[in-house]
Amino acid sequence: MAKVLERPAAESAQEDDLGKFLPEMQERWPDRRVELINGRIVVRELPSRTHNTIVFWILGQIFGFVTERGWLIWNDIMLHLGTQSDRYRPDLTIVPAEPRMWDQNEVHGDSTLLVVEVVSSSSSNDDHVVKPRNCGRAGVPLYLVIDTFQEQIRLLSGPGEAGYTQEVVIKFGAFLDLPAPWDLTIDTSKLVNK
Repeated sequence: MAKVLERPAAESAQEDDLGKFLPEMQERWPDRRVELINGRIVVRELPSRTHNTIVFWILGQIFGFVTERGWLIWNDIMLHLGTQSDRYRPDLTIVPAEPRMWDQNEVHGDSTLLVVEVVSSSSSNDDHVVKPRNCGRAGVPLYLVIDTFQEQIRLLSGPGEAGYTQEVVIKFGAFLDLPAPWDLTIDTSKLVNK
């Protein structure tokens, strides 16, 4: 279950930027996923067995392709979507060998190649609505949502000011084609009955 934190009452009105409060919360909960989402700090539960199995599955599908190209797979990096924007920690972030970084802990969204989110019971709205809208605005080229509850995968592409302009939705068991620079087909048959 996710826990949404309120700003402490003692915080002054001048320090309205939750981004300044985020590092303190990350230190307070180092074993949790702490994100700034839509103007609120969210502390997520540890991933479940199913969640981790899905991450393992996607890694198996893309690992060889990614390493052949010299790209990197990061499982715990913050996305920098703009100086006054949200901060997300996707389940997987694939980047080129030398991505543009905001600092050591944040990669610019438009410098990624693919962002993957696996939906948990407390993250459905954020993973399907809030994060895609803001990742699209920040230029994240491909946003992949794997939803075991709906047994489907959504691939969003064509980032723009309103979010993403293109969407492909498939049910578990089908094939998913990732567009250039990927040109890779993912087989989702192993996800059936996860």
